[in-house]
Amino acid sequence: MQKTTYTEIHSNILSWYKEHGRVTLPWRNSSSAYEIYLSEIMLQQTQVKTVLERFYFQFLEKFPTLKDVANAPVDDILKAWEGLGYYTRARNLHKTAQATKGKLPSTALELEKLSGIGKSTAHAVACFAFGESLPILDANVKRILHRFFALKERNDKTLWELAYRLFDQNNAYIYNQSMMDIGSLICKHKKPNCSVCPFESGCQGKANPLLYPEKKVKKSKPVRKRFMVIYHHNDLYALSQNETKLLGGLWAFEQVESFNTKEKNVTQLGDFVHHYTHFRLDATVLLVNENNKKREYFSFEQIENLALSGADRKALALLKGYIS
Repeated sequence: MQKTTYTEIHSNILSWYKEHGRVTLPWRNSSSAYEIYLSEIMLQQTQVKTVLERFYFQFLEKFPTLKDVANAPVDDILKAWEGLGYYTRARNLHKTAQATKGKLPSTALELEKLSGIGKSTAHAVACFAFGESLPILDANVKRILHRFFALKERNDKTLWELAYRLFDQNNAYIYNQSMMDIGSLICKHKKPNCSVCPFESGCQGKANPLLYPEKKVKKSKPVRKRFMVIYHHNDLYALSQNETKLLGGLWAFEQVESFNTKEKNVTQLGDFVHHYTHFRLDATVLLVNENNKKREYFSFEQIENLALSGADRKALALLKGYIS
């Protein structure tokens, strides 16, 4: 199918979106560039349902404008982001808010220069907030393009070329929103429903859509075995602020590869497993009675106001279970 014959596909998409599009999503009913940008950042690596139910409105209540984000300490942003994961997104949100002084630029070219905003996110914000006619390339769009053009190879350069080829520049907003909806609701990863897809008439991969794209070779996650050590003194518990790239800025109990668990001042609280994107953490949680002036100690009430990772929250739950 050549570019000149995509008119039918584009017409199908417009009709489909009118009937089935997720038009009630709050960021699709907002003219605020900040609210649209926030949704795009939160939806990276996170399902719509999770963002809607637990994070989007709650975050906006605490930080109604991007200027509010810029003026807040990064610790407050991380605390509001707690549980959403991929905390680099929160740190980059804060950096962008400060760099722009709370006012986003209106073009994809300028947006892409900001922290944490890649090409597809820049295109999405520029299109949805400022009306710039540009295609996007998130995971759902990639899957549609792979199948529509029967492309097995995972190659972003090629996918961008195809994204521009299929793009409806006269109806950019609806086209891009439709691509995300169709990828999420119809052209699914495992069970695509080709019979109701508006791309069906021109889809080159519809005979066997699961062939596209080629499957990634699954590698088993490496396992990191660690002792998570909770030092305590007078009902206070030691935490330090993480400086690693993965969890930078979050507060954490100490993690070590080895520890003498037979000391008299050591109590073993239990074990847990926590999955990260690229590895699995197998942790043994220890409670150690030690007053060290080099450590920073907090009460339970103070800890509740700190941003902790999911793994540290699991350790805290074991601690509370033991104390109670």
